[in-house]
Amino acid sequence: MTSSLYPWQQDAWQQLQALRPRMPHAILFHGAQGIGKADFIEHFAQALLCEDVRPDGHACGACASCGWFSQGNHPDYRRVRPEALEDEVADDGEEGEGAKKSAKTKTPSKDIKIEQIRNLADFMNISTHRQGLRVVVLYPAEALNTPASNALLKTLEEPPPGTLFLLASNSLDRLLPTILSRCRKFALPMPSHEQALAWLKAQGLNDADSWLREQGGAPLAALAQSESGGREETEQLLQVLANPGVEAALKAADKLQKSPLAPLVASLQRWLYDVFSVKLSGTIRYYPRHRRELEALAGRINVSRLMAAIKAANERRAIAEHPLSPKLFLEDMLLDYASSCQ
Repeated sequence: MTSSLYPWQQDAWQQLQALRPRMPHAILFHGAQGIGKADFIEHFAQALLCEDVRPDGHACGACASCGWFSQGNHPDYRRVRPEALEDEVADDGEEGEGAKKSAKTKTPSKDIKIEQIRNLADFMNISTHRQGLRVVVLYPAEALNTPASNALLKTLEEPPPGTLFLLASNSLDRLLPTILSRCRKFALPMPSHEQALAWLKAQGLNDADSWLREQGGAPLAALAQSESGGREETEQLLQVLANPGVEAALKAADKLQKSPLAPLVASLQRWLYDVFSVKLSGTIRYYPRHRRELEALAGRINVSRLMAAIKAANERRAIAEHPLSPKLFLEDMLLDYASSCQ
């Protein structure tokens, strides 16, 4: 968790303070992925539990409650998120050895499971440590599987007194309408390009503008992608997309078969979006450095074929995590793309 808000969150923080006098029992923070929603709600959770909150609504950082929170053992706070996110933190050395051992024995789940929701029962049924709030932070809310969603819904329908739920979502349309209706929705903004670029440069990121554009303007996503080491694979893919052909597609599939597939499919989705955008309006969002190739493709590709390619890429994104054969998956994807560009 960050000790302060990101620059683009200051206005949202001021708006949030208006809710403090009459807090709802559940707030759903929503916005694009990679803009810092999880950090924002954990920052707010600490402020809600702080015993000497500052006039601007921020936690003091010095009281006993803030000390417990920063150490991850506040008795009135629970965080619910998928095992996969817990293990990512463990790999950074921020969690205990138990998470590391579990990651070695099984593939961590990307879902929030019903057991995690049920485990909140004891927490919500005992008195708070300092006669204050209990705070439950849950993200991303779309990771709730169906049983977990239904269990959470029951809790939101009959919220325990003195308990506040803070949820974050990248995609409201993936949540049950009944959950949406029982939460106060609070939008978190996408930063301006200038704000995001300045922040990335302050983190020491080289070629920050290119990374930022490729991630649709989301600065944390851009920073994470730059640190993932996948730039070479992305560039190989873009070369094939810029110059589609059967031979190039087969060679690329052979070279890229050991790379994570989901980011490659996401790159294809962004590329197709740019082709479509160039064809309709002449604008480019993600890959301006490939303007010449995008304009050439947009000039010759049939609209119906382009729409079919976009639909196929969306369908592949849904199964990219578990392909039967990565090489065959990539061959099919790139050959299908090459055919669309004829």
